[in-house]
Amino acid sequence: MIRVAPGSRALRSIGTSAGKWIRTSGYTRKWLVLGVVIGIVAGLGAVVFYVALREATQLLIVGIGGYTPPTAAGDGGAVGSREFTRPWAIPLVVCLGGLVSGIIVFTLAPEAEGHGTDAAIDAVHRDPRMIRVRVVLVKLVASAITIGSGGSGGREGPTAQISAGFGSLLARRLDLSPRDGRIAVAIGIGSGIGAIFGAPLGGAVLCCTIPYKEDFDFEVLVPALVTSIVSYTVFGSFLGFGPLFGYAAQDYVFDNPVQLVWFALIGVLGGLIGLLYSGTFYTAVDLTHRLPGSRIVKPAVGGLLVGLMALVLPEVLGSGYGWIQQSMARGDLTAIPLWVVLLLPFAKILATSLSIGSGGSGGIFGPGMVIGAFTGAAVWRLLEPIAPGVPDNPAPFVIVGMMACFGSIARAPLAVMLMVAEMTGSVGVLVPGMIAVGLAYLIVRRSGKTIYRAQLENRAEARLAPG
Repeated sequence: MIRVAPGSRALRSIGTSAGKWIRTSGYTRKWLVLGVVIGIVAGLGAVVFYVALREATQLLIVGIGGYTPPTAAGDGGAVGSREFTRPWAIPLVVCLGGLVSGIIVFTLAPEAEGHGTDAAIDAVHRDPRMIRVRVVLVKLVASAITIGSGGSGGREGPTAQISAGFGSLLARRLDLSPRDGRIAVAIGIGSGIGAIFGAPLGGAVLCCTIPYKEDFDFEVLVPALVTSIVSYTVFGSFLGFGPLFGYAAQDYVFDNPVQLVWFALIGVLGGLIGLLYSGTFYTAVDLTHRLPGSRIVKPAVGGLLVGLMALVLPEVLGSGYGWIQQSMARGDLTAIPLWVVLLLPFAKILATSLSIGSGGSGGIFGPGMVIGAFTGAAVWRLLEPIAPGVPDNPAPFVIVGMMACFGSIARAPLAVMLMVAEMTGSVGVLVPGMIAVGLAYLIVRRSGKTIYRAQLENRAEARLAPG
């Protein structure tokens, strides 16, 4: 006979009572309560992961590798090392990070491999109760190690899975209806990403659009607004409220129609490079699954290759947000060799595919920002000396590059536009950004591709999905 501890019975009783109260509540009261609770956990989860990643970076790539990467303004604005003090250690550290991450993931929770956002989107469509608590914890630790050791990944995937995982837990414990469970997981995805990027409005809109290639779930919007602002407030209370990249282009004013030509060019390039990003990433994923050998070892091999790449292009290490920061200032960008600026979008695509596509743990949103930023930076570097109407400051081109590249391939153009505007404190860039994002999205839409394979076409297809 199995005995149930009194404490466990009490928790189940509380959960049953709370679930009954939630299920019988009206829409407003239900989502005010659930939205606030999920928002608090999303914000705290983002804080925990941010601190874990910062400490892992200091221990691994800085302490052992002897290299300090530059950071964004919101992360301290460090300039970083100008050279490697122990170049021989860099490939070893990235390789070791991939190995440890692989051991943790494939021993404890194999579904935590990769970027994580697809798993959360899949839960929205198939079963909002399916995300295990263990997966959330494994994802947090493994991602901090992967990125902290220099692997090319973003910090949004783990935070999305933390908050989506809590939404899934609530769906189980409170016995939420499938409809409410899907909303809980969806608002968890966007609120976690919005919190760690300091972009609550973009995060709220992302909740409504990220499950689909071509649709927008208005039913999710109001709960998402509540959850996103709460998660942002919690995160900011611990780590500050300023934009991640500072106020990069706050003085920019669109006052020259000729600039639309250059922003349109960024849009076309952003859409094409977004397609290259998705295609290269999933080629690496599929190839990794087909290759013989232990799944545990494959992230280590990917890490070793990224470490060797970094000896030539250190910009591929880690999240790369510090390099985005430097690309927005004229003096800093012109100090970077032109060949690096031109090559970096492609190198970051390859590095992310090797780090995360091989089974490592980390997000793909953040690297998409770097890829798009340097697409815009490359256009500015080539055009600024010769073309009319090009701004003196590269920041508008860099910002629009981020919007166009990842907004299109994520099939979330409006959400990513708003997020990048919030991350850079640059609402004025939205005006020319519209032409770039629109063109990039049309290019990607025509191809039918997306960076998130779990996305369904629209809500009609979602209703036909199993689960």
